[in-house]
Amino acid sequence: MTPLDATDARILSALDDDPAATALALSRTLGLARNTVHARLRRLESGGALGPVSRRIRPSALGYPLVAFIEIAISQGTLREAYGALGDIPEIVEMHATTGAADLLAKVVARDTADLHRITTLLLEIEGVQRTSTAVSLDEVVPPRMAPLLARRAEEAG
Repeated sequence: MTPLDATDARILSALDDDPAATALALSRTLGLARNTVHARLRRLESGGALGPVSRRIRPSALGYPLVAFIEIAISQGTLREAYGALGDIPEIVEMHATTGAADLLAKVVARDTADLHRITTLLLEIEGVQRTSTAVSLDEVVPPRMAPLLARRAEEAG
């Protein structure tokens, strides 16, 4: 993935402000040629800098208001199989391999605490999962964001 430059960051910041903006509207807002904006957006999409639009959807809008973080310890000989089985669980919306006491940290969404219990039980039934530790999110203090980093990158040119 090619790192974003200041112009890319300006385009993405403007798109963050108005997700429905066309290349023409962005070019007018930013004072760039339409072809430049269009080409850069295509490059950003094809290069993997932009994730799928579905990441913008809030889980609560789909009926999953409860968020939990689950540390998962896995038997080392079963990592690949466990990763695959865990990836098949739709309520796991994000998962990272980590250092420390657990091998993975999963962000999970659930309908309520009973649903969370169902999900954690499902995790423990996966071959290779040794143990889990769950922490329920009480409040999202800082939501997922990229705007401050985009602003910093955009300022680096000026």
